[in-house]
Amino acid sequence: MKVLVCMSVVPDTTTKIQFNSDKTELQKDGVQFIINPYDELAITKGLEIAEANNGTVTVIHVGPAENDPSIRKALSMGVNEAIRVNSIAYDAQFVAHEIAQHATEYDLILTGRESIDFNGGAVCGLLAAELGIPSVNVVTEIQYADGNCTMTRDIDGGRETVSCPTPCVASAQKDLCEPRIPNMRGIMAARTKPLNVVAASGAAEYSNISSFESPAPKSGVKMIDADNAEELINILKNDLKVI
Repeated sequence: MKVLVCMSVVPDTTTKIQFNSDKTELQKDGVQFIINPYDELAITKGLEIAEANNGTVTVIHVGPAENDPSIRKALSMGVNEAIRVNSIAYDAQFVAHEIAQHATEYDLILTGRESIDFNGGAVCGLLAAELGIPSVNVVTEIQYADGNCTMTRDIDGGRETVSCPTPCVASAQKDLCEPRIPNMRGIMAARTKPLNVVAASGAAEYSNISSFESPAPKSGVKMIDADNAEELINILKNDLKVI
C-alpha cells in the first residue's frame, strides 16, 4: 500500500503577523515556520495505516528550498521519502494541480483539513477533482481494509460514516490522532532519506493577491453592573446589533 500526504509549511501559531510595505506578502523576517498542525495529523495517520498494511508513506510539498527543514522533520517522523515541487504555493488550485502531477500511483492521499495561515480548506476537494477520485473532508477516523476506506466525520447534529474504494483523498480533522513526535533514531535517519526536488509543471497562476489587512485591534472591556440588565440589552441591541 502506498500513502501520499500533502504537507504545507505555515508560520508558528505564536507568530505576530506583519506584511510588507505594499501589503501583498507576509513579512518573513524573524518568523519561525512549522509543519501545518493538521498536516502533522495526516502524516501520523498515514504512517499508522501504512505500518499496519506493510506500506510506505511519501510526503509532497509545494514550496521553496527554505522549507526543507520542515520536510526533514516529516521524514524524521517515519515517512519513507519526500517530494518538493520547487515553486511558490500561489493558491489552493495551483497547489492541487502541482500535487496531482505526482499523485497517480497512490492508494490513499491525505491532506490536512486546512492550513492555519490561509484557512482555505480547499486542497482536498480540488486535488480529488484533478485526479477524478472520491474525496472525504474533515475526517476524525479512518480504517483501511482490502482496498476500501471507512471514514467517520462530524456533521451538524451528529456523526457520519462514509465508505469508499481507494484511491481516494481525505482531509484530517483534529480528533483523527495524536501527532507523532520524532525520536532520535528517526531524526538521524531523516538525514539520508530521499528528498526529491522536481520542477513545477509550468501552469499559470489561478489567482493573485491584491492586499492583506490585519484585523482591527481589540477594544477595551466595558464593565456593566450585574443588576443593570437594561444597559446590557441596550448595548447588544443598539450598539453591537447582535440581537
